[in-house]
Amino acid sequence: MKKIILVVLALIAAYNMNAQSNDSRDNLQLGVKGGLNYSNVYDTQGDEFKADGRFGMVLGGFLSIPIGRFLGIQPELLFSQKGFQGTGSVLGSPYSFNRTTNYIDIPILVQLKASEQFTIVAGPQYSFLIKQSDVFSNSILTTQQEQEFTNDNIRKNTLCFLGGLDVNFDRLVVGGRVGWDFLNNNGDGTSATPRYKNVWSQLTLGYKF
Repeated sequence: MKKIILVVLALIAAYNMNAQSNDSRDNLQLGVKGGLNYSNVYDTQGDEFKADGRFGMVLGGFLSIPIGRFLGIQPELLFSQKGFQGTGSVLGSPYSFNRTTNYIDIPILVQLKASEQFTIVAGPQYSFLIKQSDVFSNSILTTQQEQEFTNDNIRKNTLCFLGGLDVNFDRLVVGGRVGWDFLNNNGDGTSATPRYKNVWSQLTLGYKF
């Protein structure tokens, strides 16, 4: 009987050691992800301008670099659409304004790996503005402008902060994020469009190789 108990204990110990060695938190992982942003703006200049949120897509990849079992670094490279829908008035005449901005986002996130299933992430993000589309409408006309940036009056390089949670299901990962800009959109403070900073929430589905 003692021999049977010793064999069972040995098998349990071997299983536990193998399970620990296969803990995904110890592994370097490369992944791809895609999903949606819901973005808006804050710190707008002028009481006559009101902004509402809008949806945009996000696509890209990430690398999970372990620093021990419970800590890690996760750099990401993303194509990310942000923007807003706004209303305001000029000389008493109401207008609507719809802006879509395309960014290359590079977050560098610290991972707190509470378990194999749950990972808390937070850190800085660098964003580079590559394209902007504006639709302006009032009671007389509707105009649309699309540009790849050559205007130095618009800030193209922005520092942001990002935080959120990843939920891991083997190779699948569901990620939720919130982020906001530290810097406003005006490069030199004289842009004709309202001054603002982006704020957004993000939901993605990823796959780890």
